[in-house]
Amino acid sequence: MPSYACRCIPFMCIDEYAWHMRTSVLFDDELVADARELGINVSEAAREGLLQAVRRARAERDRAAYLAQPETEDVDWDEAESWGEA
Repeated sequence: MPSYACRCIPFMCIDEYAWHMRTSVLFDDELVADARELGINVSEAAREGLLQAVRRARAERDRAAYLAQPETEDVDWDEAESWGEA
């Protein structure tokens, strides 16, 4: 249990650092046994894997949006004046 204050709502834990949501994930028994044998924290590994998948999906989504509507050259930009010292 963390040393900082935490108040729990069913299926969620709100603490001063982050929101946590409980969910169920099913793994093959052999995979979990191997992870435990190697000292791998299954919950932490699942969080890390999910975080990587979300980052990858966001990058792919952003890339697809850029390819659908790429930036165009702004001819007026060269004529813009800076506000600071040149």
